[in-house]
Amino acid sequence: MIRSLDHLVLTVRDVDKTVDFYCRGLGMRKEVFGNGRVAIHFGDQKFNLHGADGVPLLPRARNPVAGGADFCLVAGVPLDEVIRRLGNAGIAIERGPVDQAGARGPMRSVYMREPDDNLVEICAYPPGL
Repeated sequence: MIRSLDHLVLTVRDVDKTVDFYCRGLGMRKEVFGNGRVAIHFGDQKFNLHGADGVPLLPRARNPVAGGADFCLVAGVPLDEVIRRLGNAGIAIERGPVDQAGARGPMRSVYMREPDDNLVEICAYPPGL
């Protein structure tokens, strides 16, 4: 029934810092839509950003909180290139590279924290997976 993820919402303390982390550090792109709402795009998906202190957008999660997310992003380049780009952007790797079991099978991952302390895992699958 479900085919893919369209978007998810991140509650953030500082939209500009979050945009900088994901765009400069991870190569995503910023979009402003609606009445000044901000999203960051990658592939065919996006993260909508909701400010923690702003007027709540409805509907929303019952208990939105900055720093409460833990997710994995699949890299479109080898993990060595991800590690190099993170280093060039001054983003510290908290753990990894390590072997993990992903949705498609075995993968290698690195973990880092973004400005709201969400745990971001970036993985790379072996060719063919």
